[in-house]
Amino acid sequence: MTDIKDIKGFAFDIDGVMTDGGILADLEGQLYRTFDAKDGFAVRMASMNGYPVGVITGARSQSVRARFCGNGIPPEDIYLGSRDKLTDFEDFCRRHGLKQSEVMYFGDDVPDVAVIVAAGIGVAPADAAEEARNAADIVSPRPGGKGCVRFHMEEVMKAQGRWDFDVNVYKSKF
Repeated sequence: MTDIKDIKGFAFDIDGVMTDGGILADLEGQLYRTFDAKDGFAVRMASMNGYPVGVITGARSQSVRARFCGNGIPPEDIYLGSRDKLTDFEDFCRRHGLKQSEVMYFGDDVPDVAVIVAAGIGVAPADAAEEARNAADIVSPRPGGKGCVRFHMEEVMKAQGRWDFDVNVYKSKF
């Protein structure tokens, strides 16, 4: 496992990581998710402090893209409808000049296992599927959608002295 001081980027799944896994659907087939605002703020802090951040999800909803573009992730770093998460993870790393060992990846289920293993630090939420928990370097004390991402991103940024909130940068970016 990579030391947290060597992490240079973050990537994560959505359902079960940034959400509690629950999805509401209306009669027209629109899907609705609930996100933890504190997880979103950690993504903004990472973006403000120069970390590449990626989303790799099987979800296809444009609302996911809108949510994370609003948190500072460029559209090209949001992989919707991913059916081969490892290939998308490799693309994310290549485009940002990162070694896989320099990225912390958050995943909660079987499709995430290959990336959890490939990443420098693989994190599974407390309520992740057994396969994801077994593959992870860290099983978070927090469940998906309840601060799991914030807890570990903040830990990395604080260890590197980069948990720095600059209100002027915040106002200009968000």
